[in-house]
Amino acid sequence: MAAPRKENVKDIIMDATVELLENQSLDDISLAKIATTAGISKGTLYYHYKTKEDILLDITNRFIDQQWDDFLIWVDNKEKDTSLHRLLKYVVERNVKYVGPRYHLLYSAFLGNERIRDMFIERYKEFQQIISTKIAERAGDEYADYLAWTALLVSDGLIIQKLLNNKNIDIDEFIKKTDDFVQLLSNNI
Repeated sequence: MAAPRKENVKDIIMDATVELLENQSLDDISLAKIATTAGISKGTLYYHYKTKEDILLDITNRFIDQQWDDFLIWVDNKEKDTSLHRLLKYVVERNVKYVGPRYHLLYSAFLGNERIRDMFIERYKEFQQIISTKIAERAGDEYADYLAWTALLVSDGLIIQKLLNNKNIDIDEFIKKTDDFVQLLSNNI
């Protein structure tokens, strides 16, 4: 097998870490295990990343950047219905569907990792601002910030329920009813 090209090594490391995180916590994964799973030497891994936290931060940024890009492509597509209620539904559905490594980061942030906490807060702020801008284009500025934060907070709550495997809430039905409710409100504005 040929050695990975330099520009791909970080992606290979992140992909291997995501694969390991599907069945283990970050605390249970060693850098050596990540290197083995990635098919690279520990030296190569250490050249690109000094800590598991650095890998997790890059994974999260890649994940959030992809969500952001997907959102912008969707919301700017003139052939799609991107009305207010559909926009909010899109945000909530995508956030809940693609939990990715977010819960590992939240766990680290809750346990006091300030670097991860600060990164999370900054990324939330960025995503909230773009969502708010797109809401304002559809429904005006008055409630745009509130609705953007509401979509993100509802998403996080549903993610927690999903991770808890709470059988008392049907997440898909909750999202549908929320969409119906927002559509009803939108028609009355």
